[in-house]
Amino acid sequence: MIITGEKAIVKKDEIEIRSLYRIEELEEVRKLEGKIWGAEDSIPTHQTITAVKNGGMVLGAYSGGQLVAFQYSFAGFNGKMPYLCSHILGTDPDFRNKGIGEELKRAQRVEALKLGYSLITWTYDPLESINGYLNIAKLGGVCSTYIPNCYGEMEDLLNSGLPSDRFLVEWHIEKEKTADFNDGELGLDFMLANSLVQWHWDEKELPVPSGILPLPKQEPAFVAIPKNFRKIRETSMQAAVEWRMKTRAVFTELFERGWLVTGFHKNSMAEIPVQFYVLSKK
Repeated sequence: MIITGEKAIVKKDEIEIRSLYRIEELEEVRKLEGKIWGAEDSIPTHQTITAVKNGGMVLGAYSGGQLVAFQYSFAGFNGKMPYLCSHILGTDPDFRNKGIGEELKRAQRVEALKLGYSLITWTYDPLESINGYLNIAKLGGVCSTYIPNCYGEMEDLLNSGLPSDRFLVEWHIEKEKTADFNDGELGLDFMLANSLVQWHWDEKELPVPSGILPLPKQEPAFVAIPKNFRKIRETSMQAAVEWRMKTRAVFTELFERGWLVTGFHKNSMAEIPVQFYVLSKK
């Protein structure tokens, strides 16, 4: 990562990331947001430029001069301390799965530290395993807050038809990420057997949740989620709702009893269609 002047620049596979300040740049961001989620709910440019001038930031990722991804944050305050509220990160569908999102987050950390922040927060759908792996396992975020139907009934291209439940992630950016949870001692079979959310295959060959196990008396705790929740949602809304409601019940009880999401296990076995959140006591 190279820092030049007041802009953070990251180059990876010919991708350049930089802070955006000009109206023309932010209008490009609005158009890309509309392409990803639908134009009706895209954030007006007058809002993003105001945020940039008042403790927020917009980062853009470019390939060959084309904006292919962006990240938008604004200043937040919880009554005790300021923090950076990371609101949206979007990537053009043609440029997904290339690690651009991770590079945007790392550039965001550099810029946030320059602005004096020590904490970045954001929300994401806990059933989106790609985001869980990035936010928890790779970046080192933690979560102890579950927000049911956070944004109400959303009608955009990615969220329509399902309660908009979200994790609230806290990323303490002054701390270096600690080592990932070492699952070698326990193994995949142990996590499958002890996941608080159990699952089975349905008649459409989709993984669907079944029973819920009692909370463990010792750390760690495991919660299974689907590897590919979007496929489930597109194939069977009923199955998607079952995953939403079962995991909502489990995470809500865990957080109320003082547990904290501290890890994410990415299962690479193709025949096992779930990943695992790892939780510890606060």
